[in-house]
Amino acid sequence: MRRTLGLPIALVTSVVVAEAAVPLLRPRDLGPAPLPVEARAYFSRAQLEKAEAFRHGQLWLYGAQLLIEAGVLVWVVRRPPERLARAGRRRPVAVGAAAAAALSVAVGLAPLPVAAVATQRARDVGLVTQSWAGWAGDVVKSQAIGAVMAAAGGAVLMLGMRRFGRRWWIPGAAVVVAFGVGITYASPVVLDPLFNKFTRLPAGRTRTDVLDLARRAGVDVGQVYEVDASKRTTAANAYVNGLGHTKRVVLYDNLLRDFTPAEVRLVVAHELGHVHHRDVPHGLLYLLIVAPFALYAVARLGERLAPRDSLGTPAAVPAVVLAVALVVPAITVVSNQLSRAVERRADAFALSLTREPQTQIDFQRRIAVKNVADPDPPGWVTFLLGTHPPTLERIGQAAAAARASSREG
Repeated sequence: MRRTLGLPIALVTSVVVAEAAVPLLRPRDLGPAPLPVEARAYFSRAQLEKAEAFRHGQLWLYGAQLLIEAGVLVWVVRRPPERLARAGRRRPVAVGAAAAAALSVAVGLAPLPVAAVATQRARDVGLVTQSWAGWAGDVVKSQAIGAVMAAAGGAVLMLGMRRFGRRWWIPGAAVVVAFGVGITYASPVVLDPLFNKFTRLPAGRTRTDVLDLARRAGVDVGQVYEVDASKRTTAANAYVNGLGHTKRVVLYDNLLRDFTPAEVRLVVAHELGHVHHRDVPHGLLYLLIVAPFALYAVARLGERLAPRDSLGTPAAVPAVVLAVALVVPAITVVSNQLSRAVERRADAFALSLTREPQTQIDFQRRIAVKNVADPDPPGWVTFLLGTHPPTLERIGQAAAAARASSREG
């Protein structure tokens, strides 16, 4: 009875803990409640129809990619190669690493035709500027990096299973957290430069504005970089990543080129909000809370899916990978609630720092059009996939800030 209930209890517990961690870390100062606004007040009918059609098609293609990836994993789990079991008896750690790397490549390459269709659709609406040769080069680099990381994960999994048995998830959770910290620290200086060129923002108005905003916000901005995103896309964006000496604010070159200085200041203020509130470290804290329970669920599900008596052998690797592919999306849906709240707080911070709500309204309208984003997606899309509040909600928050400012005036 205990073994029968162990799996559902583990799965439910992982989601419950993830959900409980959301209010624990959810920001309290979210700014003014968004006012209800109508999409047609800010977007033309043609813009809304274009965004909805693009989003609808891309969602179907995204779903197809997920199904193909899951199909590959299920097929390998149900028909594990006999050679894997034989070779694993002699060198289980090395074979486990090789199996994980091969599985990573297979899962990555199988949905490439669908990914190519999605890329072509993005090209058709003017989002993608990259050549197919450049796209293929990115695929090769991504697959190589993924294979190396998967190989390391497969080796660690074998070591953990052989040393700790069914309790491998305990040290495994520590490894996951350590990896999260390490990749957050190293990614800006090790991985990101493999795909893009990063240039420190030169002296000038934008850099002066950034430093002035950082001083007023009372934050150590770290470094500010411009990235050559326009070689791949016309979409504009900015982000904060890194830890300690690698902490940085990154601005897309097409953001700097295509938007007004006031709009760029607003975006920078938003990113400074993330720095001010230490959102990157808090994200790692969320990982620290959730990882042990998620890994426990992965361990129990993996052993249910794996062949009998495969614990500690490479034959268990595909089952654990499939378990990860099933558990992590559920945790991600939960964590997206926290992400949306964090982004709303960063918007509120930017509005408070710049005191330019109309600029926020104008920027959200312009960037939604430029990025062919659906300003008001269905609620289920936001719930399952949304890491940021919908555009209309962000406009509504700025409209509420403008109303409050006019009353104060």
